[in-house]
Amino acid sequence: MNFQNEKSELRKRYRRERSEHAVNTPYSYLIDSKEISSARVIASYISYSDEPNTAELNQAIIAAGKKLLLPRMVEVNGEPGLEWVSWNGDPHNLKERGRILEPIGPADIDHNQIEVVIVPALRVDGDGYRLGQGGGFYDRTLAQVDAWTIALIFPEEISGQPLPRESHDIPVNAYATHDMVVRLS
Repeated sequence: MNFQNEKSELRKRYRRERSEHAVNTPYSYLIDSKEISSARVIASYISYSDEPNTAELNQAIIAAGKKLLLPRMVEVNGEPGLEWVSWNGDPHNLKERGRILEPIGPADIDHNQIEVVIVPALRVDGDGYRLGQGGGFYDRTLAQVDAWTIALIFPEEISGQPLPRESHDIPVNAYATHDMVVRLS
């Protein structure tokens, strides 16, 4: 089995497992983590389906007076990528793109201001490598941002073994379940 097939098979398995154990638990406690509480500009995402719920966390970030950025899929130099758009919490400033909600408005192009990036993941291993949905959007984007990164997962999604990785994969600095933060670097 080649590398891409292996990752694809793992994604199918992890999605199936997630559907069996996912619970709608808020991650809003993360607003009190030292990295997020001290940050002024935070990039997050809007969860969907059985992903860890970001709704309350995103609202807590906005309520704390921080600038919240959400991703929007774009093409960058012929490759799929993400751009960040400031969001004020108003659902009218979102549009559907398949199953994903994306922000409406101009891109906030100064990546140097981003201090924290909250990323989705299906699994995270002890070295901080994550297995995402397979588009490579976040790895390409994280390579351009110098920020503290944290993946949101469920407790069952902590991998005891190294996940398959490629040279372009970017590890996160931490991961969080609904009740704990594990800092890796």
